[in-house]
Amino acid sequence: MRLTRQDVTKILQKHDLLVSEPTDDLVFDHLHYDTRQVQDQTLFVVKGAFKAEYLAGVDGVTALVADHDLGTDLPQWLVADSQKALSVLAMAYFDYPQDQLWIGAFTGTKGKTTAAYFAYTMLKEATAGKTALFSTVDRIVGPNPADKKKSDLTTPESFELFKDMRRAVDNGMTHLVMEVSSQAYLRNRVYGLRFNVGAFLNISPDHIGPNEHPTFADYLAHKEMLLDNSDHVILNAGMDYYQEIFDRAASRHDRVLTYGRAGTTPVNDQQPLVTFTSQESALHESHFTVTAGAVVPDLQVISGGYRLNLPGDFNEENAVASLMMVGLAGADHQSMLKGLDEVTIPGRMLSLKLPGHGVAFVDYAHNYVSLLSLLAFAKAQSPDGQVIVVLGAPGNKGVSRRADFAKVLSQKADQVFLTADDPQYESPLTIAQTIADGITNDHVQVHFEMDRITAIHQAIDLAGENDLVVVAGKGEDPYQKVDGVDTPYIGDYAAVKECQQALLAGQGLLVED
Repeated sequence: MRLTRQDVTKILQKHDLLVSEPTDDLVFDHLHYDTRQVQDQTLFVVKGAFKAEYLAGVDGVTALVADHDLGTDLPQWLVADSQKALSVLAMAYFDYPQDQLWIGAFTGTKGKTTAAYFAYTMLKEATAGKTALFSTVDRIVGPNPADKKKSDLTTPESFELFKDMRRAVDNGMTHLVMEVSSQAYLRNRVYGLRFNVGAFLNISPDHIGPNEHPTFADYLAHKEMLLDNSDHVILNAGMDYYQEIFDRAASRHDRVLTYGRAGTTPVNDQQPLVTFTSQESALHESHFTVTAGAVVPDLQVISGGYRLNLPGDFNEENAVASLMMVGLAGADHQSMLKGLDEVTIPGRMLSLKLPGHGVAFVDYAHNYVSLLSLLAFAKAQSPDGQVIVVLGAPGNKGVSRRADFAKVLSQKADQVFLTADDPQYESPLTIAQTIADGITNDHVQVHFEMDRITAIHQAIDLAGENDLVVVAGKGEDPYQKVDGVDTPYIGDYAAVKECQQALLAGQGLLVED
């Protein structure tokens, strides 16, 4: 969509962002924030620590939007917040694609991707394939292979967000399921976007550090913004800080839809509106029953028994939130049954039997709560065997995770192979040593191996018939972030698969002394 000077000014004024405007008669064929993507007649939005000299040699920029004067001769809109300006201008540039989509969003410290895939799979069935997905793993905007790509952010920059929404609409999509991170609100990537349904899954300390949220209170406050910007809200009645989050939601909504395990009582002594009961949880699946109370007639469709194509009662919890979301979207019960029965999630709870070496689980678990849930489940499956863990922690972000991992390992692991996981500009060995220093249980055996594939091979080689090997953190990610470079990596699942194939063939594993 073309934007005129009058269009830009009107949009910025509407959102109380305009400080000053140019007087030139301008028309823009393109909008962007990346100098590498500039074309003729581009309105360029300056964000972050951008400097005027970055425009040297860049042809096609005819005007700027910025929150400070860059001192150039180009016409310029000065705005109160350039990130917010980018979002509202991107909406207009892509002709408000969100208005043509039903949009459901998940936030939470863990489970966003899992819940999003659950909802996506059920809605895809219910809408005859006309559902898009924006997740940490994939962005899917249509039915063809070219419409699927790997994600680089949980919630993309606003320009890419609305660009992909436009592609989804043009491809005939009518529904969208997406993850919304706290960073999305901190960085104003979803500024001005309204959701049909917002679900808050859980909360625990994470993403706290110099380059992320300064405090837990700030982290929670940004997650709660999803509730402010959703028409209907769904809350996990069993999560930490439930009362505070419930009060925030109730202050803006006449009805707050809550869910929880049957027989548990939340902080405010009110039973959840939707309850579930675990029936059976095995290594590769789980069965549970959902009951929607009479006071929520629009969710009666979700009541019944389900088979979930993933193990773990923590996955059942995410499934209930997803059922509520797709119920509000108008999905039929049969689509719910089929979707959960068939759902698969790249890099989540993938399991492989290892001849003579037990079972391996590969999961993206990358924070305290997700790792605790995963290891607790693993221990319950084989109480007489060892839980052997392979993990690392990312560099230059989420520093608090290192102490959190040490705490979980102290409680739930028998042995751990500490290795590299997106070390970036830090030494993976230093990160590993920090985790090791925090382990308080002397019975946990700690091994160091910075080559991740070798660490996986060593852990599996060590495992006995009744042991469980948990490879946490990377899932099926095809790269390691090292010194600012996405370095190719086969992925944890592929590394475990190599071991399985070698064992099936009667070959030894690639283990170095």
